[in-house]
Amino acid sequence: MYPRRINRSVMIALANQAAVVLLGPRQVGKTTLALGIAEQRPSVYLDLERDADRQILIEPDLYLDEQIGRLVILDEVQQMPGLFKSLRGQIDMRRRKGFRSGQFLLLGSASNALLHQSAESLAGRVRYIEMPTLRLDEVGENRLSDLWLRGGFPDSFQADSAQASMAWREDFLRTYLERDIPSLGPRIPATTLRRFWTMLAHAQGGLLNAAALAEGLGVSGQTIGRYLDLLVDLMLVRHLQPWHENVGKRLVKSPKVFVRDSGLVHALLGLGSMESLLGHPVVGGSWEGFCIENLVAAAPTGTEPYFYRTAAGAEIDLVLRLPKDEIWAIEIKRTTSPKVSRGFHLAAEDIKADRKLLVYAGERNVPASDRLRAIPLAAAIDLLRDQ
Repeated sequence: MYPRRINRSVMIALANQAAVVLLGPRQVGKTTLALGIAEQRPSVYLDLERDADRQILIEPDLYLDEQIGRLVILDEVQQMPGLFKSLRGQIDMRRRKGFRSGQFLLLGSASNALLHQSAESLAGRVRYIEMPTLRLDEVGENRLSDLWLRGGFPDSFQADSAQASMAWREDFLRTYLERDIPSLGPRIPATTLRRFWTMLAHAQGGLLNAAALAEGLGVSGQTIGRYLDLLVDLMLVRHLQPWHENVGKRLVKSPKVFVRDSGLVHALLGLGSMESLLGHPVVGGSWEGFCIENLVAAAPTGTEPYFYRTAAGAEIDLVLRLPKDEIWAIEIKRTTSPKVSRGFHLAAEDIKADRKLLVYAGERNVPASDRLRAIPLAAAIDLLRDQ
């Protein structure tokens, strides 16, 4: 068991808000975290994928009225979208009785669908928190290679061998394609979606080219958009948007696309060992995506991530706008040489970056050139944690 940093965020949210929605893909550890919280206070747990637990909530108010004073944990809450109106009434009733915080912890696997269901019913009564996969500052710097290769899903990362880890990820992909996605409504052939997901892995970190993807799959660009939105909603793919505030520059306007978990990238491409990964063309994009997910997870709540690229070639891999409007320009390189191109410095001037970092594969924290600092990933995570 690895202590999850997000546990503190959930506890603070429960202390200040009536309901907390914890979002994340399946198998990321939401239930384990929730049950750990349940051990610390009077609680009741229902898994809404189980028929027996759904039957309990056929008349939700009758059951929930009896649970006043307890934390009610509802897992896979998107399975009962009609429940949100009852929760609103329950929260308001409890407030009148003096129970203002820590009433409900809702766990969900589909972000936008769940947000849409709950936005109107629970407006002003709920806080949303996204739970990432395991991160480097949770497992330790000495496990960096394992975390990058296997990804951050706990069962994959903690598997007894590389072969067992790969087998877990294959099962995970199969389950999503054959059971979970169809259960959300879309009728997409599993083989088609698997090919699409694999195409995204091959192009890890590249600009979205919907026309090329559509041609490769033999579908329309609109269909590609639908497939992509689905995987983004499930928090399995990241749409990294371009920075857009330089009116005088010709900026690239297409988003960059990343499969969010590096272990899934490698499973989709059949890369089961570090040797096969390091010899594959995707190694640079995989490392970049791995670093971006760790850095975004470490950044303060409310941080906005972007990338920057001009038609002239000036580029920044990751731009972070922190909540206090401080702008960080971060270059990511799978190299031990602490050097960046002139295009990075020009781009940092364009966006008026307050801090410039090179996250590289070396072990030293060293000054480079023109106010640039070259640091390992773990040190960059620590810097963001301190903000």
